[in-house]
Amino acid sequence: MDKLTSMKIFAFVVENGSFRSAANHFDISPTMVGKHVSYLEQRLGTQLIHRTTRKQSLTEAGRLYHLECQRILEDISNAENLIQTLINRPTGVVKINCPVTLGKKVIAPIVAEFLAVYPDINVELILDNNLVDPFKTDADVLVRIGELADSNLVARKLGDYKMMYCASPTYIEKHGQVSSLDELHNHHCLGFHYHQGESQQVVNLPSRTFTQSNTRLTSNNGDVLKFAAIQGAGILLQPQILVEDEISEGLLVEILPYAAPTPKPIHLLYRTKQLSLKNRTFVDFVLSKLT
Repeated sequence: MDKLTSMKIFAFVVENGSFRSAANHFDISPTMVGKHVSYLEQRLGTQLIHRTTRKQSLTEAGRLYHLECQRILEDISNAENLIQTLINRPTGVVKINCPVTLGKKVIAPIVAEFLAVYPDINVELILDNNLVDPFKTDADVLVRIGELADSNLVARKLGDYKMMYCASPTYIEKHGQVSSLDELHNHHCLGFHYHQGESQQVVNLPSRTFTQSNTRLTSNNGDVLKFAAIQGAGILLQPQILVEDEISEGLLVEILPYAAPTPKPIHLLYRTKQLSLKNRTFVDFVLSKLT
């Protein structure tokens, strides 16, 4: 086996917590992941990971070896970056993590254009609404919506994320106009749910709208809610970028424009100012398109 590959797989297992996640990432079987870890353990003559049917944990030797793997892999990455910088030809894979709607509507078209301009750089774009720890993911770049709490990250603002209340003309004709947030309690609503539980529409709003009692449809996908709204199922609160085409076509109508939530900032995040050439090339490309 290739020792460097085994080190990469071992480090990924440690940082992501399971053999299966490493198998999915490296496109190999969980059994092969175990063989790579066992190969390192045989070479070192000591156990690196305690493995049981329910969980796994690092041994003391595993903890120390993981630190060395991180250092070695970082040194290799830095060396590759120096060569790329020297020849001014960025190559490799840029890994991006981004919320689903923003990724589909904004980032994906930019990525497609980027691939055409830089044929030697590949992109792995993961769309995910779950909260991802920037220091535990292998993503090179993250796109986040909302105020930032971690000052250890480098952040570049891309714009603002605007939300809109809207409904179909047929719904308004049948149920009447909505003139205040309080009136939403008397209407059918369509709510967005994250895996953490509470519908995100109720967070930081002046009233408890979109509560479970009057939410006819709940989904973790904005397109699902939009399609239901077009059919007259209820009122939804979704990003402007998701519904603006339907509004221009008359399929949906904006309501309560004065009561829309305060727009949230969108940031491009990365862990260090010393970006590799491929990552810096991508970051600069995105910034040129959005700022």
